[in-house]
Amino acid sequence: MTETPDITIILPAYNERARIVETLRETSRYFEARRLRAELIVAADGADGTRECAAEMARQDRRIRVLGEERRRGKGLAVREAVAIASGRWVGYVDADNKVPIEEFARLEPHLRAGCEVVIGSRALPGARIERPQPLYRRLGSKGFRRFMQMLVGLPGVSDSQCGFKFFQRHAARRLFACQKIDGYMFDVEILALAQRFGYRIVEVPVRWRDDGDSRLELVRGNWRNLRDILRIRRMMGRMDKLSASAAGGA
Repeated sequence: MTETPDITIILPAYNERARIVETLRETSRYFEARRLRAELIVAADGADGTRECAAEMARQDRRIRVLGEERRRGKGLAVREAVAIASGRWVGYVDADNKVPIEEFARLEPHLRAGCEVVIGSRALPGARIERPQPLYRRLGSKGFRRFMQMLVGLPGVSDSQCGFKFFQRHAARRLFACQKIDGYMFDVEILALAQRFGYRIVEVPVRWRDDGDSRLELVRGNWRNLRDILRIRRMMGRMDKLSASAAGGA
């Protein structure tokens, strides 16, 4: 890629061999039609062939880069590694299974052009459209998680921390992910908590969303890891708040 990209799209992917090629094609076509230069980074852990499919496309398209290992290391780590090498003016990550259609970027773009540091898709705001809902037990679990997370971590003004459709000014992405520590799914919460403490503007935008019917969720082990990571985020944010208060008191 000879010119600086307008945008870097990061696609964290695990066991997405059946979808990754079409997702890359759809994403490329969308930004080409919008006349935006896009860099695509696939961060694919696992041994199912997802990474190899993406690498084959990358050999034919210099806009595509591929990261990852055979062992599963976590979505937070995958995005963190991709942000470190991203070169776009804007940096975003989207679900490789297209839960939010890439066309929804048009709703977020005006806020990025206005200089907002963090712009995120939301399934909870008025105007959001759920085209294919999750099963009832997952919807109830999500509501419970939001209450629990807000009680422990906060995130005032954020209605949907877990929607996998988030975009940043590059300088903000680099700073946030250089500080980010959580390797698992709760990295979204950590990133938003850091953004609030750094004083970044966070704008939520309602988007279309559709469940993919993924049955790989580990209800017990997964929820235990999420709980552990939320408590870890609370401790880290608490230390940051104390340091900020001490610095303000000594000024």
